[in-house]
Amino acid sequence: MKASDVKKGNVVEHDGTVYQVRDIERSAPTARGGNVTFRFTLYSIPGGRKYDLSLRADDDLREMELVRRAAHFSYKDGDAFVFMDAEDYTQYLLGPELVGDNAGYIVEDVEGYYVQLIDDAPVGLQVPTSVVLTVVDTAPELKGASATKRTKPARLNTGVEIQVPEYITNDEKVWVNTVTGEFAGRA
Repeated sequence: MKASDVKKGNVVEHDGTVYQVRDIERSAPTARGGNVTFRFTLYSIPGGRKYDLSLRADDDLREMELVRRAAHFSYKDGDAFVFMDAEDYTQYLLGPELVGDNAGYIVEDVEGYYVQLIDDAPVGLQVPTSVVLTVVDTAPELKGASATKRTKPARLNTGVEIQVPEYITNDEKVWVNTVTGEFAGRA
């Protein structure tokens, strides 16, 4: 498709790499006879590496079909995470390079995970905006500290470290915002 037809969120191929379009800037030249150019902010799938690409309006980009499948986390196989398709029970093996920083937000019995596929091959994972995790290691509550808004570090059952309010104790379940990586309340 033509560069001028590309929309945010489209998945395109450029030089053998697949990217998702995050941002588009259109610049019209001031000189007569100049070409309109489009600057695309792209993120590679998988990997999420940022790439800036400038094209003229009638340059071609190949659009790819990105399929999102609702899936549930089944188990870990070495470093990889195995997800099962919620509808047809296909198993998807997602390596650490596909999961990236989301590894700390993968837990069993949670809805809202989507495996992203191109040509039936998994290329990414979308996680729910918040998940419940268990505090496994945090300092004991300081006496008389309940009125203050101080925080302390806490390690959670998936290995993620976040800041939690001082009143949170070991073995408590907490909501974590997967977008910001922040404490979002007691579960």
